[in-house]
Amino acid sequence: MFSLSSLVLARIGSLRTLRPLGRPGSQSKLPLAWLLAPTPAALGFAVCSTIAALLSLVIALWMEMDDPQWAPMTVWIVAQGSRGESLSKARWRLVGTGVGVVMSITLISAFNQNAWLFFPALALWLGGCCTLATLVRNFRSYALVLAGYTTCIIALGAIPDPENVFMTAMSRATYIVLGIVCESTVAGLFAHNLAETARRNMRDKLRTALNNVSSSVSSLLAGDKEAVIRSRTLFGPILTINDQIEFSEIEMGPHGREGDHARAALSAVSVLLSRGLGMAVRLQYVQTDQPAFRSTSTRVSEFLSSLPARLNSDEPIRLILRDLQLLRAECHQQIVDALTHEIGSAFDPSDDHSRLTTLLDSRILHNALDELLGELEQGLREYDASQHFIKGDQFHFRLPTHMDKREALYNGVRAAVAITTAGLIWECTAWDMGLGFITFVAIVCGLFATRENPVVATTQFMVGSVWAAVVSFFLVFFVLPTQADYEMLVATLALPMIAGGLAARNAATALHSAAYTLLLPNFVHPLNQGRVNEVAWFNSTLAVLLGVFFAVLIFRAVLPFNNAAERWRMRRAILRDLRTLASSEPLPETREWIGRNIDRFSRLIRHAGPTPSPTIEGCLQGTLAAMTIGLNVIRLRALLRRNQIPPAARRSIEIVMKRMTNFTGLYGHTARAAREATITLRTMETTEPNIAKRIELTRAIAYLIVVSHELEVNAVFLDASKPYKAA
Repeated sequence: MFSLSSLVLARIGSLRTLRPLGRPGSQSKLPLAWLLAPTPAALGFAVCSTIAALLSLVIALWMEMDDPQWAPMTVWIVAQGSRGESLSKARWRLVGTGVGVVMSITLISAFNQNAWLFFPALALWLGGCCTLATLVRNFRSYALVLAGYTTCIIALGAIPDPENVFMTAMSRATYIVLGIVCESTVAGLFAHNLAETARRNMRDKLRTALNNVSSSVSSLLAGDKEAVIRSRTLFGPILTINDQIEFSEIEMGPHGREGDHARAALSAVSVLLSRGLGMAVRLQYVQTDQPAFRSTSTRVSEFLSSLPARLNSDEPIRLILRDLQLLRAECHQQIVDALTHEIGSAFDPSDDHSRLTTLLDSRILHNALDELLGELEQGLREYDASQHFIKGDQFHFRLPTHMDKREALYNGVRAAVAITTAGLIWECTAWDMGLGFITFVAIVCGLFATRENPVVATTQFMVGSVWAAVVSFFLVFFVLPTQADYEMLVATLALPMIAGGLAARNAATALHSAAYTLLLPNFVHPLNQGRVNEVAWFNSTLAVLLGVFFAVLIFRAVLPFNNAAERWRMRRAILRDLRTLASSEPLPETREWIGRNIDRFSRLIRHAGPTPSPTIEGCLQGTLAAMTIGLNVIRLRALLRRNQIPPAARRSIEIVMKRMTNFTGLYGHTARAAREATITLRTMETTEPNIAKRIELTRAIAYLIVVSHELEVNAVFLDASKPYKAA
């Protein structure tokens, strides 16, 4: 038996890959490997979710509920890849359900016999929920859309018997609570050492971000031209990790401010990456062929290259910080040495102007290195603080995100039009399954209204719905009629549900699985007192499929998603934000600017596809450039607030800020003003006797170099008066 089981396991493992048909050494992945040879994590998720779904179904049948299929449907909606995600979604689902229950009773009570007051009110409510849901993140968004379509489910279900709307609402709420309790119970049984695992996962994700960014910045310092392209792809994973920290906090249970410190570490890492890109720009504009800078830069690059190994070896952070502070001290010493030589040269007529320029360039570069290492130090300190509980810690940190208010409005209008039109169809046709049709129009609109590209998502959802109908056909007509007890029902539904769970853990079939696992219990519709007959099955299934198809049609026909239009809105928002940065009070925080622009950058990457077009590439580069410009504008404004530079230099920088306040992207006035200010400050810096003022002037020059360069190179993208198209 042992040898036989070993043989079977080996054979299953071999199904992961096909034998190469081409040259030796080439392997192609089996198309159905996710089903025939799943990973342990995917198999565990599928089995646990199936057990919870079937348990909730059996309990609902045992309690003789009228629509028991809603309990397993809730399980599959709540089930997520991680325990924290499931708990978060379950909590917000309870919130959304509670709001939906109250609102459904309100609407039915207010418009009992007035269909064309009821349907517009229902449409406005769902549209408003979808609009607000687009403006928030994670499962808070889900709670809002759930409040919308739960209202539709309960209110439409109560139309045949409006006097019993309260009992209908309590019935639906009972199914949802039952599904959540079953999913939480089963998942909790298999969640071993959850808090410690969550802390370890959060630590590993932060390490990954630190390692990737430090390696990238090291490549930038080494002059790797391809490193700029590679570096920009790191912003998307940073944002993903930031979102996942919320779920890790839930898994940790009672905790301090570890999650806030983790988010702050990610913010510092993002600024570090931006400073690295700014450093790459400065290397193009100043003289780098200097022994002192080459030596310091090499040491910094070696430190950054060794950082991943040191973090992975669990070396104490204090030792890493000690070496980092020594490097910063070296940068400070080089700045002092350059200043000493400059002061000496001022009294030596034999020294020419080029030597003073070289010394200034050395200070610019070493000051930039010092600030870069300062961001890394901040990131490491926050990383260390995220690894343990700090008594009395009141630290709080959130990373703001981009909000597209027009797209949010479009989502609301689309959902409202869908419900109103579906209600009109029912009124005109008097279709006996019309209420079920409208219900699933509302569900699909709610589920996908907040998707950035709902057309693609709903199309895949429709394919999954068809698969659920096909599988349920065989179950309803050939399998279930021969069964009469719970055990056989569970055995019958287990394999189809496990297959759906495996599909949910495969990226290519996840959206198909969302429809399949949600609708399979609904299509099968197990009952205590009988079986679904052929006519009822065809009518109800057709109503659901037509509801899904109608929702897909609405997403395609009513204000459809337009990638080019979204990019245009994003460009105009970037210009508006750049103008705001130069004049708004109080001074915007770096983390706010970083958060919004990382989100924008990630959206562009998600919409770019596997092979971005030249236009998308230009937009990616322009968005990254705008983020870099904004960071340096914030630094220039902070420098002006310190008021440690001469009045003439201050006026030059204020002219740049004034130009930036009226920035349109046309004519290049702002870039020219920044370039002229750089020249002016260089001249003033060589004759300034005050050491503190010279250091501040050096910083200002470094910031202005980056601003003028990025404005000139990305002039076409930053001109939002016309659509951007790469040459």
